[in-house]
Amino acid sequence: MSEYSFKPNVDQVQEFIEIAGDFSNPLDLVREAISNSVDAKAKRVSISFDVMKEYGENVLVIVLQDDGIGMDQTTIKSFFDLGNSSNRGNPDAIGEKGHGTKVYFNSSEVDVITICDGRRINARMSDPYKKLFSRELPDVKVEEESASSEPNGTKITIKGYNNNRREKFTHEILKDYIQWFSKHGSFETQFEHTQHKGFVVELKGLNRKESETLPFGHPFPEESASIDKLFDKYLVDAPYYFCKRIKRAGQLPNHPEVNYEALFSIEGNRVKQDYNPMLRRRGYQAPLGAYTVQERYGIWLCKDFIPIQRANEWISVRGTEYTRFHAFFNCQEFKLTANRGSVNNTPSELLKDIEQTVEDIFDSITNSDDWRDMEWLESQADAHRSTEREKKDFEYRIKRFNRSNIADYKGHELVEPSHESGVFGLVVTLSALDQEMFPFLIVDYNTHTGIDVIAKGDHHTPIHQSRLFYVEFKYFLTKQLNHSFENLHSIVCWDTEVKHGDIVTDVNGEDRRMHIVAATKAGDYTGYFLDHPKKGLKIEVLVLKDYLRERHGIEFRPRPLTAQVST
Repeated sequence: MSEYSFKPNVDQVQEFIEIAGDFSNPLDLVREAISNSVDAKAKRVSISFDVMKEYGENVLVIVLQDDGIGMDQTTIKSFFDLGNSSNRGNPDAIGEKGHGTKVYFNSSEVDVITICDGRRINARMSDPYKKLFSRELPDVKVEEESASSEPNGTKITIKGYNNNRREKFTHEILKDYIQWFSKHGSFETQFEHTQHKGFVVELKGLNRKESETLPFGHPFPEESASIDKLFDKYLVDAPYYFCKRIKRAGQLPNHPEVNYEALFSIEGNRVKQDYNPMLRRRGYQAPLGAYTVQERYGIWLCKDFIPIQRANEWISVRGTEYTRFHAFFNCQEFKLTANRGSVNNTPSELLKDIEQTVEDIFDSITNSDDWRDMEWLESQADAHRSTEREKKDFEYRIKRFNRSNIADYKGHELVEPSHESGVFGLVVTLSALDQEMFPFLIVDYNTHTGIDVIAKGDHHTPIHQSRLFYVEFKYFLTKQLNHSFENLHSIVCWDTEVKHGDIVTDVNGEDRRMHIVAATKAGDYTGYFLDHPKKGLKIEVLVLKDYLRERHGIEFRPRPLTAQVST
């Protein structure tokens, strides 16, 4: 028997590839750059994206420059190392894993110039992406020299990032990402954390010639006025302008040593649209990379006040409540994945405690006066909207009434129908006035499913002894029928576009040809029939407008002024 021991080894190249590849969103580079500058005590960082010609090809060039403390020999090495962070153990630092800057390796060149306490270091890595995928660790060439008169700071130039794909690096997309998903877009100032308040980002995206200065902090709208004033000003649109911000801070119930800060901003859609130009909406040409409320809003779980992932399922009862919220929950005890894309490394019992806390905050909000104010506002708007709709509908119906054609039959005013139910109503009215008016008697009517009417052809024979058949009602008969010809005896319509010889097709694809037979004697009427050479039964089409005029002398004419009503 032999005994031996060994130490597990690490495939360094593969680990670099895995970690660099974990940052699937190319915009993560911007988040990591800002976090590093904040950790370096910078007050200002410049981020610019440009395209330059190099050997006849367009190359994406990203320049990141800050006025922080710079890097010495130890920190420049940890900058390029994997899993080696100079901030490990520092509770105030954002970067602690030594993974973030590896996103820079997805490039053709990384050039770092940093000045720290009178020493300039220039470190350059050539073709890191190509070398890693050739199973080779890229080397870093370093030059050092004195720079006693130059201020501290760091400038990083990255070429060929993301295989030179650059559709996500427009100014609007970058600005939105910075304000939502970087330390610069932190909501910490809402809780009186002021240590980073003066931090500034100078940003220039690919489609901009000049930089834009972005002040520190996540953008939030102003809270709205009282609900009464809101309703007086906007009426039915008032809920869209509602905005109320609720802040909570405390300790987790089952982990009292763990603190949290939460902000829930309840916002109507117009409020969101007024401060967020990236929201798609009707009648608005949003910038490239725009999104919907459903795609962005809800509750975000945060660490270092930076949103990591959404947890809308924690605050959704009916499925869409989260769209009302512009909400963040920060906890420094979240354990993040290597790419900072998820909190799923957090111990399950801690995550469950956080989930319960979020649900408790949500419940307290939905039971608060603020929430009741919003619901009252929505109910008032709905009531006002319904009233206005009913008023407009009433006015429209009166106008339609005055424009309608009418006829007189046995002292009763008949109104020309304008829809299918009107056709049925006219037939029922006339049948009540004259049982012999039509060649059938309606015994059952149902418009919910199937064909409209079951009828019998004999007015005098009891129903249980009669032959029953289907009759379909249409306002206007076209060449497409949304029912089957099978078992259909007759069709009653006010008018038709189908001419003699035209083909009418049913829902099953069966065709029948229209035959029109002119009236030959007084009291007769024009006959319309849908025929099929292999079917024994012709389907009669009773075109009511012609039938009533020709058979019964009932003709509809415009309503005279004396028979009109005013609104």
